Amino acid sequence: MNKILLIAVLAVMLGVVIVLAKGIGSFGKGGAEGARKSNRMMWWRIGLQTLAVALIFIFVTIAGKG
Repeated sequence: MNKILLIAVLAVMLGVVIVLAKGIGSFGKGGAEGARKSNRMMWWRIGLQTLAVALIFIFVTIAGKG
């Protein structure tokens, strides 16, 4: 169980980095469409970071009991 949860945490953290990079990239393009896409990517980043923190909390809680 711990190994699966650790893989999930790492996958979500990688997703955060990818979405952050895409958001910064679209921000650099400029224009209304770039700003809209950048804003959307940053909202995705916030959601993924929330999920990552929750998974890390669960992982630490489970690992501490074992």
